[in-house]
Amino acid sequence: MKTVKSLPLLLLILIVSSCSSISVNSDYDKKVDFGPYKTFAFHKAGIDKAEISDLDKKRILRSIDEVMTSKGFTKSDNPDLLIAFFTKEREQVNVNQYSVGWGYGWGYGWNPYLWGGNNYVSRYTEGTLYIDIIDAKKKELIWQGEGQGVLTKNVDKKDEKVKEFVSKILEQYPPKK
Repeated sequence: MKTVKSLPLLLLILIVSSCSSISVNSDYDKKVDFGPYKTFAFHKAGIDKAEISDLDKKRILRSIDEVMTSKGFTKSDNPDLLIAFFTKEREQVNVNQYSVGWGYGWGYGWNPYLWGGNNYVSRYTEGTLYIDIIDAKKKELIWQGEGQGVLTKNVDKKDEKVKEFVSKILEQYPPKK
């Protein structure tokens, strides 16, 4: 009987944990030699278009700055690279039905021998962060990273979540050929 009662909790934990990771992808121009790029700056026009709060923009900018600096890049007024970003978000709703019981068959309709059962509804906001890296001289996009995962509204955890998104995305830059 304990197994039956703990099953809904186990399912809920599985659902929540499966939503907590960030998946990342990147794409780049295979004809570009990424070796000579050493400096960067933010592309203000691109960043101004991002439809998020100024506080979240600052979080993303700080995180990108930290990661790029840790990779050996330096900020410059005459940069090799321009960095821009944009975001998307959408509300997700999961409905899970759970029923336990005994009885006959798998038929439709009312089953007098079936007992138990619950519905679980979870809502969360899923966000996507795109980071664009542009050759400053040619004004061409040379690399784009994308990270998708669950967002938080908890102010105490926002900095940590943004750092996680940015770090995981920029792990793939520069591309390893």
